[in-house]
Amino acid sequence: MKVLVPVKRVLDYNLKVKVKADQTGVDLTNLKMSMNPFCEIAVEEAIRHKEGQPNVAGSHYKAGTVTEIVAVSIGPDQAQETIRTALAMGADRGILVKVDHEVEPLAVAKILKAVVDAEQPQVVILGKQAIDDDSNQTGQMLAALLGWPQGTFASKVEFAGSKVNVTREVDGGLQTVALDLPAIITTDLRLNEPRYASLPNIMKAKKKPIDVKTPGDFGVNVAPRLKVVKVTEPPKRQGGVKVKTVQELVDKLKNEAGVL
Repeated sequence: MKVLVPVKRVLDYNLKVKVKADQTGVDLTNLKMSMNPFCEIAVEEAIRHKEGQPNVAGSHYKAGTVTEIVAVSIGPDQAQETIRTALAMGADRGILVKVDHEVEPLAVAKILKAVVDAEQPQVVILGKQAIDDDSNQTGQMLAALLGWPQGTFASKVEFAGSKVNVTREVDGGLQTVALDLPAIITTDLRLNEPRYASLPNIMKAKKKPIDVKTPGDFGVNVAPRLKVVKVTEPPKRQGGVKVKTVQELVDKLKNEAGVL
């Protein structure tokens, strides 16, 4: 089974975001970039279904379920570093669709559809959202464009012949859906814990192939459809207030906060 895993280059999640003085966007000057955390989870999930977990009792991961993992990224030349990270984790090869500006989710979905048409994977596993824009749209849009079933917010993925059972995190708890392959899966935080790439695997990743394409190769228009009017930082959190009695708390909730 071939699996396609889209990965996105984003600002490292450990860094504090600063808004540009002119409020046109986020200042990324001289800041560390890394793979989107949800994309790391997607890569790890694909690898586990390829390698299995031989030392974990009762594991539902079976070695050989996945035979090839293709990591694809859409972005500038530097996004090859993100692909190399996926290759060092265990992906087999990469595809970079080179774009020098931010690409909106619909255009990303259209590019990925073209890549899927060319690669013919049985499954696409991708992060539920990117931490830079938090759109949470690409997976759903890709499923719609392909006409494939989708299992979003996955906390467990089990392959069973021509189907895949996806346990989803929903507001009321967990929901398990059975999808016919081919299918789209988007990953949530509790699906797994991504591995750290070892030094030998990092060295091996340098020799793995990365195919470089452009949106024009797929006939996709990536011109922005949205205009950013203004970007501002959230307001600073106000200090709390201590109350002495329950009656005083109720009075403040009713008359000041207006929640009762």
